[in-house]
Amino acid sequence: MTHLDAPPGLETAERILHEAAALFRTKSFNGASMQDLATAVGITKSSLYHHYPSKQALLAEIVEVTMSRMPPLVAEIAALDIPAASRLHRAIALHTAESIRERDYLACFSEESRYLSPAFIGLHREKKDRYEALFQQLIEDGIDSGDFVAQDPSLAAMAVLGMCDGAIRRYRPEDGYSPDDIATAFANAAIRGLGVHDLEQIDAGEATP
Repeated sequence: MTHLDAPPGLETAERILHEAAALFRTKSFNGASMQDLATAVGITKSSLYHHYPSKQALLAEIVEVTMSRMPPLVAEIAALDIPAASRLHRAIALHTAESIRERDYLACFSEESRYLSPAFIGLHREKKDRYEALFQQLIEDGIDSGDFVAQDPSLAAMAVLGMCDGAIRRYRPEDGYSPDDIATAFANAAIRGLGVHDLEQIDAGEATP
């Protein structure tokens, strides 16, 4: 299969979400039909509509699940009493590793969420902006402390997250790199790009929460 198989033991509603995220990533939101999803889950289309009334509701729930998990973890890192460069390194590594492990969900969040209807997209944008602001603040902290060279923190955060999100599209298990390998490499590259050349001073912690 082109996506992660649904873990055994999931309730029907969870299996629907898992398979929907995979289908939306591989076939796109517009390319995947509700019949495709019902077939992947192994239920009838009427049963599918019993759990979720529309594709829009499914996509909104996938985005909400993603946003309920990642921001608190990054916020916890941002609040640590360690240098800004170390906090940002940990945040980037976490974001990258989780983006790979949950790439179906993260791809829906970063790519397919543009198809959300106006009824859903306003709240999503607010949450996404707050999440990105965590990275921007870490970069601002690093600039203020002298860890990073002076630059536009908003553009720097955009560049960092764009690089990390590329892992969703490019990751292939057969390449031989684990999610943590890639997370560390991406975090190192980002920190170097922001102006830290001596990575021995970075308290990297663990990529996995």
